[in-house]
Amino acid sequence: MSDISGDTRQMVALASLFAGVLAFVEYNADYPSLIEFRDAPPFNRLRFVMLFATLFSLSLIERGRTDPTSLTEFVHAIGQLIGMSMDFPYSPVRLATLMLAVGASEEQICALRDAAGVAYLTSLVCLSVFVIMLKMGTWPLHGRAFNVWINLPTFDPTAGGDVIERLERDGRINIALGFLLPFVIPFVVSLGFSGLNPINITSPQTLIWAMALWSFLPASLFMRGIALGRIAEMIRDIRRARDIEEGRLAAA
Repeated sequence: MSDISGDTRQMVALASLFAGVLAFVEYNADYPSLIEFRDAPPFNRLRFVMLFATLFSLSLIERGRTDPTSLTEFVHAIGQLIGMSMDFPYSPVRLATLMLAVGASEEQICALRDAAGVAYLTSLVCLSVFVIMLKMGTWPLHGRAFNVWINLPTFDPTAGGDVIERLERDGRINIALGFLLPFVIPFVVSLGFSGLNPINITSPQTLIWAMALWSFLPASLFMRGIALGRIAEMIRDIRRARDIEEGRLAAA
């Protein structure tokens, strides 16, 4: 985009470099600190692909507004189709457009609707891929042991209570938050700020990052909740198999 200043480019490059160094250090360290499921691919890879695909698609749409090409026109047409098909009463896309303050033009509403539709659909596709992986039974083991300490560094198994119950409870909380956030965020913005300034929110950079985070955070929480439930199920199966083996040995 031609209106991006040199300072902005440098800040983006610095933030990208910091994120790259953080990921490199985390994945090459022997001890975990921040990143969850780092030894359970492709959980984090799928989340990265989801965020990248969302940012890339929204960037193409915004690029097409100033420098249209066949690719940008194609993505924009898909965005319009998705935005219109998902714009029905009480849908996340319809609620996202309600974040705009009174007086927003039809063009600004359409721009936000198209971006919200593309971002939300991308998150749903990636979430569906993850659920399919779980149904196929390929995650998280892949024929090797699952290390809870490495993959859940912030979860303390000795904090009290049954581990399975705590994992299931945390999983349900994450799923509930992931479901509610796309509905709660527009409501909070409309109630607390009386709507967003249409000029600010529909500027290219703000629109891209706002819609990307609006769709990525709920989907990421959904994936984490499903993953925690899967781990709880895996631990339950291990306990059941151990109990059966112990009963067999006692009977012998």
